[in-house]
Order: sequence, then C-alpha cells, then structure tokens
Amino acid sequence: MERTLNDPKVTKAWTMYDWANSVFSLTIATAIFPLYYDSVSEATALAQGNYVDKVYYINIGPFKIVNSALYSYALSIGFLIITFLSPILSGIADAKQNKLSFMKFFCYLGSLSCVMMYFFTPENFYLGLVLFIISLVGFGGSIVFYNAFLPEIASEDQFDQLSAKGFSMGYIGSVLLLIINLILIMKTDWVFPVASKAESLMNEGLTASKALEKATAYYKLMATKLSFVSVGIWWAGFAQISFKHLKEYPKKDTSSNANNLKKGFHELQHVFKEIKQSGSGRIGYFLIGYFFASMGIQTVMYVASLFGSLELKMETTELIATILIIQLIAIVGAKAFALLSAKMGNIYSLMTMLLIWIGITIGAYCVQTSIQFYVLALVVGIVMGGIQSMFRSTFAKIIPEHTTDHASYFSFYDVCEKLATVLGTFVFAFINTLTGNMRSSVLVLMVFFLVGLFFVSRIKNFIGKTA
Repeated sequence: MERTLNDPKVTKAWTMYDWANSVFSLTIATAIFPLYYDSVSEATALAQGNYVDKVYYINIGPFKIVNSALYSYALSIGFLIITFLSPILSGIADAKQNKLSFMKFFCYLGSLSCVMMYFFTPENFYLGLVLFIISLVGFGGSIVFYNAFLPEIASEDQFDQLSAKGFSMGYIGSVLLLIINLILIMKTDWVFPVASKAESLMNEGLTASKALEKATAYYKLMATKLSFVSVGIWWAGFAQISFKHLKEYPKKDTSSNANNLKKGFHELQHVFKEIKQSGSGRIGYFLIGYFFASMGIQTVMYVASLFGSLELKMETTELIATILIIQLIAIVGAKAFALLSAKMGNIYSLMTMLLIWIGITIGAYCVQTSIQFYVLALVVGIVMGGIQSMFRSTFAKIIPEHTTDHASYFSFYDVCEKLATVLGTFVFAFINTLTGNMRSSVLVLMVFFLVGLFFVSRIKNFIGKTA
C-alpha cells in the first residue's frame, strides 16, 4: 500500500483522537474525579476509623496512608506502569507494524475503566482505586501509538499546524463535555426528578427542606458518577473515527510471528543506538530538555487547583472556572505558537515559551489574590497548549527522516513525559513537606524550566530552518 501524506480525511481523523481522549485528562485527571475521590476517600477513612487531627488515612495492607498522598501514589503507579510497558510494546509495534492494534487496546482499556468507575464508592474504594490506575495506563498507552502516527500521515512542513490542531481539538472537546457534566451536577433538577425524590422522602417523615437537600445530594452524586461513564463512552465512541481512517503500512518482513518480544527489544536497541548517534546528540538534547520542561508543565497541571485552594483559599467553583480558562485559552495558544514557529522556527518558539514559564513560576510565588491567580491562569493557558503541541511536532521533525520505527521513537518521548510527571510531582510534594508551604515548591519548578531551556537552546545548533 502506497503511503499518502496530508490526506485531509486521515489528518482530520488523527486530530479526532485528541478530541476523543482529552476528556479523560480534564474530567478524570483534573477537574471532577479528584474532588470525588476526596469525598469517597474521606468516607472510607471514617468507616475504617482512621481520622486523626483532621487528617484522613486509608488502610493499605499493614500501612495507613493519608488519602491525598494515596491519590498521588495512584498517579505515580499508573504512569510508572506505562513507562515500563510502552518501550517494549512500541518495539513490538514497530517490528510488526501494528500500532493501530495497540492504540485500540489501550483506548478500550482506558474507556472501559472510566465506565466502571461509576461503581467507585466507599464500599468499593479499592476497586475504584485500581480502576483509576488502569484508566491512567489506558490513557498513557494509547497516546504513545497515537503520536507515532504523526510523521506517517503528514509532511514535515505540516507537523506544527497538525499537532496544534490536534491539541486544539482536544481542548475544545474536553471543555464541551466538562461543561455538560458540570451542568448535570450543579443543575440536577434540570434533568433528574429531584422533586419526586424529595416528595418520596417527605412521605418517609423528613421535613421539606431536609428531603430536598437529600434528594439533591443523591442526584448530584449520581450525576458525578455518570460523568465518568460519559468520559468512557465519549472516548471510545469518537475514537472510532480515528480507527476507521488511520492505516498501517506493513514492513515486508513482518510475516513471521516468531518471538515478537525479541523483535521488540531489537527495535528498541536500534532506536536507542540511532538516538545516541543522531546529529551531534540533537535528539538526546531534545529529550533531556523535554524531560525537565515536562517536570514543570505536568506538575503545574496537577497541582494548580490545589495551590489555589490551599494557598489562596479559593472556592471549588472558582477553581473549576480557572481550569476552564486555561483550557479555552490553550486553544488559541496552540494555534498562535504554531504560526510563530513558521516565522522563527520551533526551537526559538520553545525557548520563548520556556522563558514565559519561568516568569509564570515567579508570578505564582508572588500571587496573593484570586484575581492575580486568574491572570496567571490566562498566561498559563496561552503557553500550555503551545508548548505541548510544539514539543510533539518538533520531535516528529528531528527523528530520522526515513525511519519506520515511529512508535519506538515516540515511546522514548512518552517515557520522558511520564517519568517527568512522577518525579516532578514527587519533588514538589517533598519540598512542600520540608518547608510547610507550596510557594517554595513553585520556585523548584523554575529550576526545572531553566534546565529545560538550557538543553533546548543547544538543539538550535544542529537542526535546519524548519525546526
């Protein structure tokens, strides 16, 4: 089968996977699930008798772990699993040229886990925690193979625009579903029979106000759990568009099914050797720069709302509004920096955004009011979409032009991001524990961005005009 680049049907289908799976990162990983987990874990701790000095503990074997720390550990476990799995599986995928099969597997694994999270209650706390970890594996695993299709469906001059379009589609789709779910949660009487439920409770002896309060709480809980189901259905449903149009281009030597694992490791060794030998180390510089930048970026994504809550005492509604601001502005930021890269090149665009990130960390250290926090969120939104999109398209440009091992290359890319997330959040929490405040931890993020800027700046000496 002859490969055709820049086919509108294929490129649009590719961006639709961003639209499909980004609802997970917003609804599950950022906005609704963390708050739901907090309430469920507190109820679980109370049931276990593990409430001491306003701190909630969960029994994990012989240990008692603070509920918030357990959530961070679950994130780390999920990311670590896919960090170890993705290089091996991507090597097999390149050897057999079946990226699409792996992408489907992880997509369905993650989406099914989200649907099953409807049953995450204090009575099924450990099941829910395991499902959350599995959903993280599905999300992270599918992205490895999704990203690997970029250099196979587009010419180099289209990488920036297509990558930016993918992120923009993801931001739009995730915001749309989040708004729908928030309406269902906050305006339950618009959809659910709250009045009928309240009347039934009044017949059982409750006062009108208590009955209405209890009925509203009941349907809010149901709407929250249904938001997890909606993520799974949206994710798997819209992914069908991508699966229909993305095609594999088999290698001539893939007829043998013998020892796929050995072939996978062979592909990884081959790619690792190419990375070490690449143009005076440009891929190595890129991955190190991306690693440190991601330590800062991913940490900001996961702790921004917590920072606003603990340091500025902002309300939940204010924090969700902040998340929406970041997502909406990120759409514009991704497109704006794609246009900027056409004029000044990818590397200088990345350096510009990293400098802005350094300014953001200084601003976060100094911020004192919710208004200042909103302004900071506006700036974060501008560079959030732009830098994620630009890193992805730049990597697609600097990998060897004639390689067919795209999944293996992007698995190294993904491993950098996942390990960065684990280490970044751990260091942030460690400094926070030592100093007793989150502002000191914010300054550590500035160091991450400075190191990332140093290594990214080294790449400009080794690459051509397009990057």
